[in-house]
Amino acid sequence: MLVIGSMIGSGIFIVSAEIGREAGSPALLIGAWVVTGLMTIVAALSYGELAAMMPRAGGQYVYLREALGPLWGFLYGWTLFLVIQTGTIAAVGVAFGKFLGVFVPSISSSNWILHLWKVPPIHVGPMVLGNMDVGINTQNLMAILLTIILSIVNIFGLKTGAAIQNIFTTAKVLALLGLAVLGFAFCRNPEAILANFSGHFWHNAGLWSLHDIGEGVFVSTLTVLAVAQVGSLFSADAWNNVTFTAGEVKNPSRNLPLSLAVGTGVVIALYIACNFVYLATLPLEGMAGGATILARGITHATEDRVATAVLTQGFGSKGGFMMAAAIMISGFGCMNGLILSGARVYYAMAKDGLFFRKVAKLHPTYKTPAVSLMVQMVWTCVLCISGSYGQLLDYIIFAVLVFYILTIVGLFVLRRTHPDAPRPYRAVGYPVLPLVYIGMALFIDIVLLRYKPQYTWPGLIVVLLGIPVYYAWSARRPQENLHES
Repeated sequence: MLVIGSMIGSGIFIVSAEIGREAGSPALLIGAWVVTGLMTIVAALSYGELAAMMPRAGGQYVYLREALGPLWGFLYGWTLFLVIQTGTIAAVGVAFGKFLGVFVPSISSSNWILHLWKVPPIHVGPMVLGNMDVGINTQNLMAILLTIILSIVNIFGLKTGAAIQNIFTTAKVLALLGLAVLGFAFCRNPEAILANFSGHFWHNAGLWSLHDIGEGVFVSTLTVLAVAQVGSLFSADAWNNVTFTAGEVKNPSRNLPLSLAVGTGVVIALYIACNFVYLATLPLEGMAGGATILARGITHATEDRVATAVLTQGFGSKGGFMMAAAIMISGFGCMNGLILSGARVYYAMAKDGLFFRKVAKLHPTYKTPAVSLMVQMVWTCVLCISGSYGQLLDYIIFAVLVFYILTIVGLFVLRRTHPDAPRPYRAVGYPVLPLVYIGMALFIDIVLLRYKPQYTWPGLIVVLLGIPVYYAWSARRPQENLHES
């Protein structure tokens, strides 16, 4: 439930529009999700060995620290806290507020309670920084309130957080299943099927086809597939969050690898099924161009909300309300999973003397990382107010992939440096499948550096800024905290 709940947020309901625009082919749209699915499952199977070998709170932070050294573990935790985890929580929270606005129109990003500053766009080479509004509106206020509520609830033990996670994950899996089943049964459009499948599925998908990605730049099919991965990789991300809670999981050597394999497999199958529903309901051009629906008599521009357009096709305006409710359920469960798991990483870092010392304290009654939950909550609320969370999420996709590559490299390192360590579970397909993942992920990162510099270079800068911070923090920490007790 934690793997599935952390993975399924709002991305699956939106990003296929952008992938469709970039790929320009029904086959490549599905191909992007299939490639993402294969990479995610291979990575999860590889992480299973590390999780079974080191079933301690902190997950990926611990794996990187033990395999490659404390600097790499810190850089991961630093990036996770600064933008990956907290930024994702903030963005999903604002998405919750956005869809709550379908039912309560006064909840809107334009309904300001306190508008502090309009940050102008700042051009730095190929990057555009700034260009955001800072302040509190009714939409991000919902994100702040939800962050505070779920952070407090998770203080009362992993069982409490897990109960919420189970309920809402079940609900949103049923919502995705409903989208797939209802879409196939009632929303199919003969014109869309003709446009996307009847002899046109492989349009523009030849290995040697050239694709225009803007400004007159033409790239190969493999390259455009890599460029289009940003949306699908983001939508399939956060599956590794279950490893952060390893210290509180029963029989982690068995349950962590099993949850990674089953959870990622279920989500990827649902994602691919939903994309076939999209193609059976909307022509690719219509999907890529977004859709407009009527909500309570008011024209509401969905702006790439493909899933909403699908249910509107079959059920009219009621479909828009159904989808809005499903996305709110999805976002609520996703936020809870991210809040629950992220706090365990900062707790592990603090125990190593690489974060604020008080963050390493557990609640005296519930034995949860209460201080860590509160620190994460405060920074997430700051990101909600700053308006920068959406940009930071785009920027960090590159960095997320870098840390996945480094962690799987760590699998090879630990096989060599600790050959006799207990391994209750061994990575399926080792060494071939992990090597394939590293090769594919490196290719995508190189392509993104070249063709999406506005997203990738800022993420790289965030990571590199952690190096001087690490050495400054290391100089202050007591010698006895250099290693985990």
